[in-house]
Amino acid sequence: MRVIAGRARRIPLFTPEGMSTRPTTDRIKETLFNMIQGELPSCIFVDLYAGSGGIGIEAISRGASRAYFCEMNPKAISCIRENLKKTRFVEEARVLSKDCLEGIKEICRIESHIDIIFMDPPYDKEEEKRILLACQSIEAVDENTLIIVEASKDTSFDYLNDSAFEVEKVKSYGSNKHVFVRKTGK
Repeated sequence: MRVIAGRARRIPLFTPEGMSTRPTTDRIKETLFNMIQGELPSCIFVDLYAGSGGIGIEAISRGASRAYFCEMNPKAISCIRENLKKTRFVEEARVLSKDCLEGIKEICRIESHIDIIFMDPPYDKEEEKRILLACQSIEAVDENTLIIVEASKDTSFDYLNDSAFEVEKVKSYGSNKHVFVRKTGK
């Protein structure tokens, strides 16, 4: 795994040992960032269930002004910190060792607006549902916030029909997908 583009281009990243995290492949990461490149300059980026931190680091490398990394696994947190040192992005980053919902609440005490939230929770545990439904009442997450959820291909987002969010688009890969979500302003 490596940084694909930007200031830290080609720098290889550490990944935690074992199967507790699923690093996003370079090909999928490149596709994702090509889709959101226009929204990255100077944005506030949040990487939930951050694993190695590769997604948030890619965001900083491509122009995000600041990235927050939420992760509970101590090995993954250590890996994120090492990757931030290796890419020299320590100053643009903040690592939060806590539950992702608590992390978002803490970030909202610092930032008045979050531009992009990326989450790659454990598949088929409904963590994305828990976070999205809670974000309905968070003011820093508004109609201009892009939320990207990496999920298994079979994960249903039908519950969003009765929420303050709507699915803008879905990009499917082999066994997973990226779901792009925004508040509707309702």
